[in-house]
Amino acid sequence: MTDRAARAWSNLRILLQERGDRRREVTEALGMSFFRVKALRALARDPMTLRDLADRLLTDRPYTSLVVEDLASRGLVERTANPADRRSKIVKVTEAGAEVAASAETILNRPPAALYELPEEDLAALDRIAAHLLHLTD
Repeated sequence: MTDRAARAWSNLRILLQERGDRRREVTEALGMSFFRVKALRALARDPMTLRDLADRLLTDRPYTSLVVEDLASRGLVERTANPADRRSKIVKVTEAGAEVAASAETILNRPPAALYELPEEDLAALDRIAAHLLHLTD
């Protein structure tokens, strides 16, 4: 079972990271690093403090601050007063930022062409298994 799990994971990793790397497509289409896109997508879902964003992105606050500064200079996010804590700011996307985040989601959510070639029963099995894996890792 362990060898089969390792082989399945290896195949998924190759499929998602090497053959269907949407991250490169997103960075080329949007003209920014994937990490910046990841931050923008997180902020499009939920405005949050810089500290919360750093925690969500699993990075340090100084780097997150640089990323937010870059996104702000592009007009994609803005900082507003935090009503719960005057010492911090809430970072939220602008209308332009929401559009860029939506563009990223469109690219990232587009299935690889090979999925359309699978028989319906294989797609149903893949969907069921992927949903189960997501549940197990939640």
